[in-house]
Amino acid sequence: MRLSQAFQPTLKEVPAEAQIASHRLMLRAGLVRQTSAGIYAWLPAGLRVLRNIAQIVREEQDAIGAQEVLMPTLQSADLWRRSGRYEAYGPEMLRIEDRHGRELLYGPTNEEMITDLFGSAVRSYKELPQLLYQIQWKFRDEIRPRFGVMRGREFYMKDAYSFDADYEGAVRSYYRMMLSYLRIFRRLGVVAVPMAADTGPIGGELSHEFLVMAPTGESGVFYDSDWDAIDWTQAPLDPENPQDLEKLQHLVATTYSATDEKHDVQVWEKLPLEKRREGRGIEVGHIFYFGTKYTEAMGIEVSGPDGQPFAPQMGSYGIGVSRLVGAIIEASHDENGIIWPTEVAPYRFSLLNLRPGDEACDRVCGALYGADPDNILYDDRSERAGVKFNDADLLGLPWQVIVGPRSAKNGLVELKNRATGERTELPLAEAARQLGLTGLQT
Repeated sequence: MRLSQAFQPTLKEVPAEAQIASHRLMLRAGLVRQTSAGIYAWLPAGLRVLRNIAQIVREEQDAIGAQEVLMPTLQSADLWRRSGRYEAYGPEMLRIEDRHGRELLYGPTNEEMITDLFGSAVRSYKELPQLLYQIQWKFRDEIRPRFGVMRGREFYMKDAYSFDADYEGAVRSYYRMMLSYLRIFRRLGVVAVPMAADTGPIGGELSHEFLVMAPTGESGVFYDSDWDAIDWTQAPLDPENPQDLEKLQHLVATTYSATDEKHDVQVWEKLPLEKRREGRGIEVGHIFYFGTKYTEAMGIEVSGPDGQPFAPQMGSYGIGVSRLVGAIIEASHDENGIIWPTEVAPYRFSLLNLRPGDEACDRVCGALYGADPDNILYDDRSERAGVKFNDADLLGLPWQVIVGPRSAKNGLVELKNRATGERTELPLAEAARQLGLTGLQT
């Protein structure tokens, strides 16, 4: 994308309503714009980040055998009356009546709908387990929406649901999902530690929330440094192997992690001082096991091996995809702007032409940009170099490729690592190799 043609309206001034770093930087970098209280339009660069996160979530959910569905945002109030939650949920639920007087609601979650869909199709224990997920917009009418996408009213979320024949199978589904989450967050470039949690309005018996470490987090967190050391994408754990899932269950039970609400000082003080990590955390995911809470309430049964009907066991698993955009920025930024992890960045790198119209600069930039125009943000504007540097730091792509007339004449470009600030001058071909541009034509 050429920046001269991009719809990316940056702001020089810090918006008065933005109280935290992610809200300020998302507005200033042109990722989102507020349309009403707690509701945002996603602009092209922000939407690319949102889609990158969703794609990582999708790949890791597919890897554990979850199947993607897409449910409507509007749900019948009758479904929620069957579960008993319609009146109990509270004013966060947006209730609607259509022209025929039918009562609807804008879904804040989907336990009722997925349970009804499951019940309409599955008849036998032989069809279990089932693990279904969607990535869809939701709405909760927060009384005080604030902090940008971190606590908005409309949000983009992955929600998954498991159906099992018995408790043991449900627990396996629960830890299969936990492993998927640990791999998702590792790929997103953030430290997210699972911590025992309350179940809230969804209900249930077993519950963990995942918190990204960030100074502006809403919860105090305490955890063993062993959580930092594990690369979950490389961990030799097979989500289909019950013994491996038991290993994960044991690790979670014996490796300390707690929010301030559940912090056990006596256990904490037994941990060696050098292994203690504490700070603030932002919740970006929550998983629940709640047994037959919804299947029984809604009258959903399947036939067992003996021909007798039974209510399947369920779990519910959420990741805040749009909230993660803000959480990643909270965890990874500096005074100049965002610092994107590689896999979620909106573009592969910023290409800065410091003198458009110079033959050598245009030739070098054209060769680089032509190798992957869909994934490179090419600053071809007639702006001062300082403006280009500031805007590149603000958007925070992992690498900046800087092309000036003197270096371009000699076939050189400068690479800047956004996270470290380190600069290296390299021949064009070597820079392209480091950036993974295999189709470079010089």
